[in-house]
Amino acid sequence: MTYQPNRRHALQALAALAATGCASAPPRGASATTVAALFAGNIRDQGFMQSGYEGLVQAGSTLGIGTRHLDGVAPQKELLAAALRQLAQAGPQMVIAHGGQNNAAAQQVAGEFPAVHFAVTQGDVTGPNLSSYEVLQEESAWLAGALAGLSTRTGVVGHMSGIRVRPGLKGRAAFADGLKTANPGARLLTNFSGNQDDNVLSQRIALAQMDAGADIVFTMLNAGRDGVTQACRARGTRQIGNVRDWTLGDPAVFMASAVADVSRAVLMAAQDEAGGRWKPGVVRKLGLADPSAVRLAMAPDVPAALRQKITAYADAIVAGKIAIPDSYSGPEFTPAA
Repeated sequence: MTYQPNRRHALQALAALAATGCASAPPRGASATTVAALFAGNIRDQGFMQSGYEGLVQAGSTLGIGTRHLDGVAPQKELLAAALRQLAQAGPQMVIAHGGQNNAAAQQVAGEFPAVHFAVTQGDVTGPNLSSYEVLQEESAWLAGALAGLSTRTGVVGHMSGIRVRPGLKGRAAFADGLKTANPGARLLTNFSGNQDDNVLSQRIALAQMDAGADIVFTMLNAGRDGVTQACRARGTRQIGNVRDWTLGDPAVFMASAVADVSRAVLMAAQDEAGGRWKPGVVRKLGLADPSAVRLAMAPDVPAALRQKITAYADAIVAGKIAIPDSYSGPEFTPAA
């Protein structure tokens, strides 16, 4: 999706979207609980937004609750706030804002609807009726960096993402630290393009990183990942994916995937609401200690010796022996115009 930067057009698009928001009712005899969710992106992006949406669908089918959602909203505070307001006005028990880009908007709108429970996934905001749920993708991203450092032949590794939201920045910092720990001499080429979904842009950046020597590229993208995959296939470069296990579908390109099942954050929030366990003012976290949610998946051709090293690193993270930084202060990669 290409977002319209014009404010008036964007607000008109939001109004049209709000008018067509999708909803499902709970089965007869089920709880009257309704959970609404906002996805600031495409719920068919095969990445972060789709995973969150799948968590909402699972919540509806397993908990017997009603659900409603809006998607395709540009990650701009006023548009996110307007969408959250639209969802809250319909009177659900809970509104979930999927993604840390919703932090500021959720804090604002939660204050306007004190009777509604709000949750931000991959966020860090709290309030009297607001909590956050975070799947610690930085833990699997750290392992991805370590694997890249142990596997690179050129000594140059790429990282690509889109918008600079807190979870993405934390993931980049973790990847950089894992790379440095495993291979102190490796060089990192890191780029935030400003767009999670633009395949033409992502392919151009990937090719530029490959021209600069990168033989492994770690992607934290949504619908724009395919542009990188095409570049990798053309150049014989390996990729490390994120969110879901990309090695299952294309192990020739994806040597690994930093799995962080963010559907679990949406599902946990809905479970807490439906079960009467939701609490305000807290941040619930899920990491490598639960490998069904967070892990580094590796393709069959990753040698056993490397797998053992990654397992040792993962055990050290769970045991608290490795502290993962949440910020990166190194150079940024900017491709030629």
